[in-house]
Amino acid sequence: MMRTVKGSTDHVVIVGAGLGGLSAALRLAGAGRQVTVVERDDEPGGRAGVVRTGGYTFDTGPTVLTMPDLIADAFDCVGEQMEDWLDLVPVDPLYRATYPDGSRIDVHADPARMEQEIREVCGPGDAAGFRDFTAWLEKVYRYEMRDFIDTNMDSPLSVATPNLARLAAVGGFRKLAPKVAQYLKDPRLQKVYSFQAMYAGLSPYDALAIYSVISYMDSVAGVFFARGGMHAVPQALAGAAEKHGVTFRYGTTVERVELDGKRATAVHTTDGERIACDAVVLTPDLPVAWRDLLGRTPRRVARLSYSPSCYLLLAGSTVDYDPGALHNISFGESWQGVFTELIDERRVMSDPSLLVSVPTHMDPSLAPAGRHSYYVLFPTPNLDADIDWRTFEPRYREHVIETLERRGYPGFGDAIEVEHATTPLDWQAQGMERGAPFAAAHTFGQTGPFRPRNIWGENVVFAGSGTTPGVGVPMVLVSGRLAAERITGPQPGYRSRTWP
Repeated sequence: MMRTVKGSTDHVVIVGAGLGGLSAALRLAGAGRQVTVVERDDEPGGRAGVVRTGGYTFDTGPTVLTMPDLIADAFDCVGEQMEDWLDLVPVDPLYRATYPDGSRIDVHADPARMEQEIREVCGPGDAAGFRDFTAWLEKVYRYEMRDFIDTNMDSPLSVATPNLARLAAVGGFRKLAPKVAQYLKDPRLQKVYSFQAMYAGLSPYDALAIYSVISYMDSVAGVFFARGGMHAVPQALAGAAEKHGVTFRYGTTVERVELDGKRATAVHTTDGERIACDAVVLTPDLPVAWRDLLGRTPRRVARLSYSPSCYLLLAGSTVDYDPGALHNISFGESWQGVFTELIDERRVMSDPSLLVSVPTHMDPSLAPAGRHSYYVLFPTPNLDADIDWRTFEPRYREHVIETLERRGYPGFGDAIEVEHATTPLDWQAQGMERGAPFAAAHTFGQTGPFRPRNIWGENVVFAGSGTTPGVGVPMVLVSGRLAAERITGPQPGYRSRTWP
């Protein structure tokens, strides 16, 4: 039987109005609980934040939106239709991948179109291999999702289901990169269908093949764009929650959780207010929640290892580069070496692979007329590396600009009229342990039932990327539902329609 909080659960306080907190809030409100969300910023969003400057609107967190049924599922809990709150548009191509030899691969969700793309660029052998690869991906997704992601786990025995044996039989516990190479022989395709391991904080040569589920979520199930940018998603979720009775306290910072033994009785804010509660959901990064709010750090949490970080440059520009896609991945010549540098040697990439998103290709209103916004992400080591970003950032910015100008964005630096940079040090200042926006790495010992659990004591629950099921927009939305179920008990009617 799933463990749930003890005692009354009439009034729940949620700390943080990010995607995990909002997902939990809607489900708790739908289950009849009184819910108060306390958020330090002046609007919802959390890691899915926003910067508005010079007529530009920039997303500051994730930009790749997949599995929209999870969002619809949260709206369903209060009887709302997602389409009344959000305008989601399918993205095509999902990604445009470019390579040092000048070649390019457009990634499509439609299998027939993708197979034709592969046939034209890589040849008939890989086109046939892609059919087998997608069939394998669908099996991994089907076996993994309900029992290993969309469920609360109280012990490693929780995963001892028939799907565990099925996952093992299809190679889900082998290494990701060799498994992808079993189906796709062209190195360019191997990169496109394994780079997602970075979201889990690992090299595809170290990640388990079960993390191909991330590739399934975007490269097969599809990528979407929210009009207004990713930040429109938390805005819509918060609007629906408020309509259905959830109280939001913006611009209010929680200083600590008041405990009576192992029972939370209230949260205290930095302005001296005490907000009583029957249960609390904590969504800050897990080590921060424990250390700063609960005043203790379990050994399990203290010993976590973290994903690489990233340098994010948001640039408002006078130039549009054609042809352009929403999400553009530029791969360097180096591949395995990139991960060795980032993870093992803890230094910046000498031959970077990088992401450039151009949201104004989907929504011109995000920039002044005739202008474009660019979201440029370079993976970097986290703060375990011996890099002083206070002095290193100006030099690294020049490296970023020079790399972009060599990779098909000529004159990028001179065309910038507004910019906003985020370094690992800035991520840490925002409350992300070790400056790692992708949270604790999904090593085997930090995955599934071995990831820090989402319940402690009598009535303290956690949500967000640091706890189960893990990193990424879909996972964080699921974490909110799992947190809510720790309070309400199982709510089978709230299962996402996308689950097999």
